[in-house]
Amino acid sequence: MQRHFDAEGAVDPIALFRVWIAAAVETEPNDPDAASLATATADGVPSVRMVLMKRLDERGFSFYTNADSRKGCELLENPHAAMCFHWKTQRRQIRIAGAVRELPGEDADEYFRSRGRQSQIGAVASAQSRPLGSRTELEAAVREVAARYPGEVPRPEYWQGYVLEAQRIEFWQQGEDRLHDRIVFVREDEGWSKTRLYP
Repeated sequence: MQRHFDAEGAVDPIALFRVWIAAAVETEPNDPDAASLATATADGVPSVRMVLMKRLDERGFSFYTNADSRKGCELLENPHAAMCFHWKTQRRQIRIAGAVRELPGEDADEYFRSRGRQSQIGAVASAQSRPLGSRTELEAAVREVAARYPGEVPRPEYWQGYVLEAQRIEFWQQGEDRLHDRIVFVREDEGWSKTRLYP
């Protein structure tokens, strides 16, 4: 029998998220911090891709990307987004929606410095989301950047951090016979409201 939702008494969705992702860290073979990130243009045309959530704090759910990429351009036009974490081994998912803000440059500097050198070089060499003539062209750009920066690789100005400030967080736990458990938290002026939803 599939377990039922294990946090009926939960009042803080951020604390509950931490419990669920800690469980996923123990069982997911790859990237338990991976989430699909949905953005949209100013006129509502959506796109979605996988990103890695790099930090969760009082500001929200943080990730980093090239601001000139498709998602960066869409966030500039329409600073709202949604994330979905899905942990197959746990039979759980969490959906998050809210406004997106750009993180301060020092946050991006700190995280960029924490990345491996080759990842830093790749971030500088890639004109993310732009047309690429060939793999050879990309590899040549990587070699050029590596030669240009034999020591420290500076963070490019366009490589930025963003934080999704959650307004709505839904927890989904698979149940037998499609009787899934769904509980949604919505941020109110005085805190979080909580509602159980039909599956």
